[in-house]
Amino acid sequence: MDYSAPPAERPPDRVRIGIIGTGSHLPAQVVDNAEVGARAGVEDEWIVRKTGIRTRRYAAEGEATSDLAAAAALAALDDAGLPASRLDHIIVATSTPDHPQPATAAIVQHLIGADGVPAFDVNSVCSGFLFALNTAAALLRDGGHALVVGADIYSRIIDPADRRTAVLFGDGAGAVVLGPVSEPHGLVATSMRTHGMHHRMIEVPNGGSRTPSRVRPADDPGHYFTMDGRAVREFVTDQLPLAVKDLLRKADATEAEVQHFIPHQANGRMLRDIAPSLGLDAARHHLVVDELGNTGAASVPIALDIANRAGNLRPGDGVLMSAFGGGMSIGSALLRWGGRLW
Repeated sequence: MDYSAPPAERPPDRVRIGIIGTGSHLPAQVVDNAEVGARAGVEDEWIVRKTGIRTRRYAAEGEATSDLAAAAALAALDDAGLPASRLDHIIVATSTPDHPQPATAAIVQHLIGADGVPAFDVNSVCSGFLFALNTAAALLRDGGHALVVGADIYSRIIDPADRRTAVLFGDGAGAVVLGPVSEPHGLVATSMRTHGMHHRMIEVPNGGSRTPSRVRPADDPGHYFTMDGRAVREFVTDQLPLAVKDLLRKADATEAEVQHFIPHQANGRMLRDIAPSLGLDAARHHLVVDELGNTGAASVPIALDIANRAGNLRPGDGVLMSAFGGGMSIGSALLRWGGRLW
């Protein structure tokens, strides 16, 4: 060893990244169980018993996913006290984009006045927001700010006569701004996993390169969102507890360190049935599914924004978010709330 050589420079510590602003946007139209139930052939009592859902929101005619996403994005930027021009990345998680091309994120970028900021979409269906959050955090390891939006308009792709899906879904958008935070706040650990052997459990069969819409009649059921509800429930029952435990192990944290659990708002009845197996008995489970239904990739950031604006999240609180979606995919994140540097 050459002891005369200068010591190697210590690599710089990575910047701690956390959520510094939240926002959400819900369409004005409230749709109750009587309305969706009449089309699907079921009663309000059946819907509440099976799903826990009483109302949901539908986008207005002419309102697109980018419109909801941009409104949520502006609310998050305002909460963060950050102009759109300071963003370094924009990621929109959606499985109901405005168009097959271009990316919905490009339209959102234009709507919020962030010209030049790199913008792209992520599609991991209902787990997309957590996948996008994980991606943004990796992009910001050396600093900067990112906007992450989850937005979906499922009312456009569900079959109103299919009681298995029509009663579940609503429309909405939620967003967060990521940026530098002080120790010990910010993201502690994130995880993503996909089990592609189950990709047929949730799908919209038509509209892609395998089955172009032009080769199918307008009334072909393949144009609609389809889901094997029983198989999805079995998957979530098996995999969500494992994902939560693996994330806590990765973070070297215990269940007692989690004060808030914000899950994908898929089905209130299912979430309540699975809750005991998660080991998060001491945490507050934030559920808004009864009023908003399943808003796809938007469900976690909407619930997070509602909790934030209600003053339920205190600096230093452990917040665990987890979502599951088509693919089949599961995304999770654990963070310590607060620590904004201004």
